[in-house]
Amino acid sequence: MAINNRYEFLYYVACTDGNYNGDPDMGNMPRIDPQTMQGYITDVATKRRIRNYIETAYQGEDGMGIIIQQSTNINRHIAKAKREAGFGDCAKEKNAVYAGRKKACELYYDVRTFGAVMSTGPNAGQVRGPVQITFGKSLDPVLPLDISITRMAVANNIDNGTVEDYEAWEEKQSEDSLRTMGRKQIVPFGLFEVRGFISANLAQETGFDEKDLNALFEAILNMYEHDRSASKGEMAVVSPLILFKHVGTDTDEAQRLRQARLGCAPAHKLFDLVKVTKKEGVQIPRSIADYEAIVAIDKVPAGVEIGFKSDPFGPITWGDLPEDEEWFRRG
Repeated sequence: MAINNRYEFLYYVACTDGNYNGDPDMGNMPRIDPQTMQGYITDVATKRRIRNYIETAYQGEDGMGIIIQQSTNINRHIAKAKREAGFGDCAKEKNAVYAGRKKACELYYDVRTFGAVMSTGPNAGQVRGPVQITFGKSLDPVLPLDISITRMAVANNIDNGTVEDYEAWEEKQSEDSLRTMGRKQIVPFGLFEVRGFISANLAQETGFDEKDLNALFEAILNMYEHDRSASKGEMAVVSPLILFKHVGTDTDEAQRLRQARLGCAPAHKLFDLVKVTKKEGVQIPRSIADYEAIVAIDKVPAGVEIGFKSDPFGPITWGDLPEDEEWFRRG
């Protein structure tokens, strides 16, 4: 059963002494808004980490495959979907395309969740996913740094060189020539807000269900724990996942279900209920402890429930602030 409730969510990511999302067109410098100097994390970067987590945590489980994998040809996965739907790998008739699209939703978690363009090669059409994630944007300006680094070795190639050839080459070089200069791009600190939307109507089309929803929340809270690298420094989701669930208000069950799917309040008004600001006296924030979050729980509109999820595998706290989050307070 696909989910029957619309959701909005937001969370906060902290990056300390790392490159939260490098821009390959700018020498891998951290992405920034040049007018405000706020940093941003693209939706693609966030989805990549969610995909990586799902692939690791749910490997081998039916329906939890990933269509966009590293160093693979997406067309192979599309052809597999069409074959398992009972058609030829490259069948072009309309019903084959539709069947391949439906089977891809059954096989691949990221197709059910984010959608996919599968009109390439074998052609299984296109899917609009129920889950959409915005660019994460830092609450304050960030300071990109370009730091020089030294590697005390080189990686010069000798065609068809043996171990002895490399040793002989090293003996002829000066000590200084056997070093490599490089660069590392970081920011000292940035706190990023990321927003997301989950459409119950689109979930009906892809089959995105409660299991998929829980896997998404688990992945968001855990994704940086399995994505450590030298360039990322310390990155973590440092807040609970803040959820807005539309449940409806009508006494008629069918009408209430319709309200829950379509929503009972605009998303931007729900996001406005959460304000994260620097604490008094803090000019240059350097950790999450320099911020406080004020949540206007009493202003949550009728037909919407607010919830908080801190533990990837634990329950959601509905209707009140989580007790273990010191930087959250009621507004």
